[in-house]
Amino acid sequence: MRTNESGRTVTSRVLAILKAFEANGPMLTLSQVAEHTQMPVSTAHRLMGELEEWGALARDDNGRYHVGLRLWGLAQSGGVRLRDSARPFLQDLFSLTQETAHLAIREGSEALYVDRIYSSKRVPRASRIGGRLPLHATAVGKVLLAYEAPWFRDAYLHEHLEAPTKRTHVNPEALARELAQIADQGFAIAHEEVRVGACSIAVPVPVRGRPDATEAAIGLVLPAPQSSNLTRHLPVLTGTATRIEAAIARYPFTMTSQLTGGATTSTGWK
Repeated sequence: MRTNESGRTVTSRVLAILKAFEANGPMLTLSQVAEHTQMPVSTAHRLMGELEEWGALARDDNGRYHVGLRLWGLAQSGGVRLRDSARPFLQDLFSLTQETAHLAIREGSEALYVDRIYSSKRVPRASRIGGRLPLHATAVGKVLLAYEAPWFRDAYLHEHLEAPTKRTHVNPEALARELAQIADQGFAIAHEEVRVGACSIAVPVPVRGRPDATEAAIGLVLPAPQSSNLTRHLPVLTGTATRIEAAIARYPFTMTSQLTGGATTSTGWK
């Protein structure tokens, strides 16, 4: 079904509304959504009203919109097998380190955070479960990029590399050397590259029988002053990654396909 406005389908407009919350949320006004989606306020109001009626969106007392419980519940069912497999080991990782622990996979040109357990320490939060960040700006993302096929890495490094902070590594030649070192040493470190005040360390979750490839990455986030002591967590990180590898190996699907309960998802170039 198509609308008569710029030839865009109703579906594309609804998806644009949801994407606005993914990129700019969690709370948006009607006018903000209209601006982010580049659609008339009247059109946004009509579609958001239908989404609210279904439960995909909800409004607070000030009239601002946010993701509704029905859509949130639907999204939670998407990665249930993956999270059920990895969550006990991620819990152990958190218990042993008392640091924020997370699990990520590559989705297009970004690191998609599948699960996360937050520490009580005050560390600037860069993402959340279901959130995405540039591969080159995070430790988990660098791991995923380092173990990708050479053609993908080359294509990625030839794209514009955004710099969330002044410490983000965006020089393609230097980043290529860093990725080669990560693949050789088996871990990555990021120091205030996506949020000032936070540093992180990550290791790959290998593909069973393919030590040169990875299905996912697990990492820890710590306050920036602790950056010089990050590598002390490597033994528990690599041990946890090995346990997750064994847990997911019994499934006949890749880690990424389990995110959707068995249906293959696109991890191609975005």
